Amino acid sequence: MRLVLALIASLLPALAQAWGNHSPMCYRAFEHMPEVADAPPVTAEPLADFLLAEEPAIARLLDAQEDWAREHLKGHAPRPDALRLVPDARRSDAERRAAFLRALRLSPDARLTLYVQIDAREPDTVRAPLAASQVSAVANGKGATQRFVALQPGEAVAPLAVLASGCDEPDYGHDVNLFDDNPGSPQHPSYGFGKQPFGNAAIAVGSQAPFHMGFFHQGRLFNTLARSFTRTFAELRVQQYGGLAVLAWQTGHAYWGWRFAGMALHHVEDLTQPYHASAAPSATLGHMIWANLKAQLGAPADRQGLVVLQGNRHFVLENFQTRWIVENAQHRRDGPLEQALRDLALDGRYPAWSPSYVRDVVALEAFTAGPRTDAAIVVGAPAKFVSDPQFDFAANEAVLGPELARDMQGQRDALLREVARLLSHFGAHSRNALRGLLKQAAARQASAP
Repeated sequence: MRLVLALIASLLPALAQAWGNHSPMCYRAFEHMPEVADAPPVTAEPLADFLLAEEPAIARLLDAQEDWAREHLKGHAPRPDALRLVPDARRSDAERRAAFLRALRLSPDARLTLYVQIDAREPDTVRAPLAASQVSAVANGKGATQRFVALQPGEAVAPLAVLASGCDEPDYGHDVNLFDDNPGSPQHPSYGFGKQPFGNAAIAVGSQAPFHMGFFHQGRLFNTLARSFTRTFAELRVQQYGGLAVLAWQTGHAYWGWRFAGMALHHVEDLTQPYHASAAPSATLGHMIWANLKAQLGAPADRQGLVVLQGNRHFVLENFQTRWIVENAQHRRDGPLEQALRDLALDGRYPAWSPSYVRDVVALEAFTAGPRTDAAIVVGAPAKFVSDPQFDFAANEAVLGPELARDMQGQRDALLREVARLLSHFGAHSRNALRGLLKQAAARQASAP
């Protein structure tokens, strides 16, 4: 069983990013949604001001969320009582911020600075760019597409910009090194997550995998053989950030309402990506076990192929989608991916937003789409990128990305249609989640004395 676990673990991507840069897609997904497009500008507010004004209410919310998670989330790791947020008006801003991050069990290095990520459709701004290190605790990879500018306290900003920026933010180091066996974890007291259940515990960015993936639909045998893979915390993050968004809207901190909403949506959106909802879309568990057995008998080619090709196809899908969206935005043109992201007609085909929506609707749909997506990548992308187990696309992504865009196989249109299908799900689920959060905020405000 240990060998099977090792094989399954190796199939996961080294980095836990699902869609690359979420913000360009979120600008398109929300720009025609009336609840966002018609919302009035909000006032940029430092996190310290929100925490100082609402610390008692935030503390009550986080305690209630923890009680709910212990009762309803399968595989939840209870928060140590020592990490509870206890209001203290005598704290400094820095101490209050640190206590807030501990209570959420986020990295103490999370920046949460005032910024927006500029829409790729907008020309280079006259404002000075903000260094990525001011926004993210992890270094940008080669070919990163984010463009940041600083916001000043009190500055008016469009909710669309705040929301779309927040949609990418959880990839900026919020969930890095939170497990007991991560190299960086000694900088904070035990967060109660235990040992990292899957992913590469020795790689900083890889340590965020259990917060951005959810293998909820692999089946009973998989869950028995790989029980640790059922320990995932994406649903926890959705509930935490979503609850903070509702509280912020209720209490007059609209900037943080839209920003926390974006952070919640990030984890929903990650699970629309088949490689984040399935341990291996291209292989059954039986095939994985057989490949591992053959490797033990001296024929490792099948196992090596599974490991390399799984990662290559994930990265090719992400690279293809990101480059298409960003280049179209820079040229201010629309194509099938942009149209799919904006397609509001799909929203009503799903059930109403609820705490189980992430698992039972989003992840199930992505898991089911896995084999079809994998097949579309195989026939659509250059064969050496997706069918050669000796080639590591991730190690050469920055150099070979343009070649991928230029040298597609004859079935590129099939791949484009499949990516468009996935992005229509991305847009619909993002909007449904946001509607659910806005509805909660409105209902609670209406019932307030």
